Amino acid sequence: MTITASRPVTEVRAVRAARRRWWRGRWPLAALLAVLSVLTVSPFVAMFIVALSPAGRPTVPVRWPDSLTLDNITRVLESSGFVTWTINSLIYALVSVVIILLTSSMAGYAFAKKRFPGREAMFWTFLATMMVPFQATLIPTFVLVNSLGGVDTFWGLIVPTLANSQAVFLMRQFILGLPDELFDAAKVDGASEWRVYWTIVVPLTKPILATLGVFVFLWHWNDFLWPLVVGQSDATRTLTVGLTTLRTEELQLSMLMASAAVSVLPCLLVFFLLQRYLVNSIAMTGLK
Repeated sequence: MTITASRPVTEVRAVRAARRRWWRGRWPLAALLAVLSVLTVSPFVAMFIVALSPAGRPTVPVRWPDSLTLDNITRVLESSGFVTWTINSLIYALVSVVIILLTSSMAGYAFAKKRFPGREAMFWTFLATMMVPFQATLIPTFVLVNSLGGVDTFWGLIVPTLANSQAVFLMRQFILGLPDELFDAAKVDGASEWRVYWTIVVPLTKPILATLGVFVFLWHWNDFLWPLVVGQSDATRTLTVGLTTLRTEELQLSMLMASAAVSVLPCLLVFFLLQRYLVNSIAMTGLK
């Protein structure tokens, strides 16, 4: 004979009543969020509809076509310039992500857990650079890179963007929440600073590293001003700069939208691959 345990009817009714009360007070907010979500997604939907529409069909105002085709996307991918721009953008974004995550996590660990003279003054001075807009330093940075022969090179494109004070600040604030006992125990066991960094700091900061990696990738993938100034040929021109050159050519709107749609796909892929870490970083906010 088996005994099955079930929740009392009164408890089930209480839970349902609590849910109804919760929705009764929050349905206007849910409706507002639904409307904002539709408004946010609608430009991307329109972009993909135009990109999948047959060439020569009227696309303004945007309407669902009689038939969908991948001809526009195929023509974009077969374009040698577009492929080169995409590879350049990937190099620019991925190399920057790796170096910024490595240097910012090291700097954040030093500012959070190490004691050395002038630590606070150095940190706040470095943080003060966040208040200086990049446009104010654009010309001096270009003059310096040009004098070093970095114009129209990948290192001239990447190196000036690696000093990210916001990334250092986020890493420092996250590492401050890690218990000091872990680092004291590692020192007692004779672990070196490099081993402490790789075995304690890096594994415990994976959520914030993933979140920061997404932000840095999107920033560099969508960056326009600095690649426009430094990348002066197709060999180093990024995708955002290359798409603007297509507007000067007599291309159909469906081709331009296909190019834009393909450029969005890497961003969506990065988000879906790292969304689990993004949720974990939000859930760990405020926890010690």
